[in-house]
This record gives sequence, C-alpha cells and structure tokens, in this order.
Amino acid sequence: MLKKYLKLTLIAGIVVLLDQLSKALIVKVLPLHSARTVIDGFFNLVHIHNPGGAFGLMAGMGPAVRTTVFLIVSAMAVGLILYFYHTTPADRPWLATGFAMIFGGAVGNMIDRVRMGAVVDFLDFHIGGWHWPAFNVADSAITVGVGVFVLHVVLRKTTI
Repeated sequence: MLKKYLKLTLIAGIVVLLDQLSKALIVKVLPLHSARTVIDGFFNLVHIHNPGGAFGLMAGMGPAVRTTVFLIVSAMAVGLILYFYHTTPADRPWLATGFAMIFGGAVGNMIDRVRMGAVVDFLDFHIGGWHWPAFNVADSAITVGVGVFVLHVVLRKTTI
C-alpha cells in the first residue's frame, strides 16, 4: 500500500513542481497580457490570469464568490480523485497514473487560486483565426489523466 501512495506522491509532485515552476517563469519573463511567438501561426507563450474555470467559466462573477466556489469544487474533486486512486486495483497501473496526474493538476491550479484568486495560463495554440483557450501544465496533466480514464472505461482493458 505504501508503494502505491509513493507513486501518487511522485507523479502528482512532479506535475505540481513542473506546473508551478513553469508558471513562475512565465510571470517573471512575460508581462501580464503579453505574448511571444514561438511557432508563427501556431503557438505562442502568453501571460494571462484566468479567474474562471475551464474556458473562463464563471469569470464574470465576483472574486469572493468565484474563489469560494472553485476552492470548494476543487477540494471535492481532489477528494474524489484520491478515493478513485485508493480503490484502483494494482493490476491497473495506467489508470492509477491517470488519477495521479489529475490529482497533481488539480493541486497545481488550486495553489494558484489560493495565492492569487486566478490561474496562470500561458500555452496558446492557434491555427489562423481559430484559437484554443490558453492553458498550463496542470491543465495538460488533467487532460491526459482524464484521457487515460476514458480509455479505461471505453476499452475496459485490464492493462490500463
């Protein structure tokens, strides 16, 4: 059992560390609301603060309400992910890894909400006029983790 939680700590810890270091670097080198082109017509580094949830959800609400709601929802999500991780059988290592990535991503974004009331986003992909909303390392880990979970549910494989 200890080995299982060491894996959670290691994976989630790496996600949180990479997330917080990358955000700190962006905050240091790019002024708020600025951008640097990395691949012309496809990828920019930007510095924005997202006070809302995914895709700016609830961004227009008052800061106290928004922060309270997101911290409560985040805490509930973290608890649920820990439960899923705890109940994941040992023969499903990829599923456990996915849950650990989701957990790390949720913690990374929660740290921003507690510190600043908003999440730092900086990865900006686009093709022509089509833009994907800016995101960060924590969001990426959550997305990959959810993808692993979906594959597990869809494929119902014992190796995932």
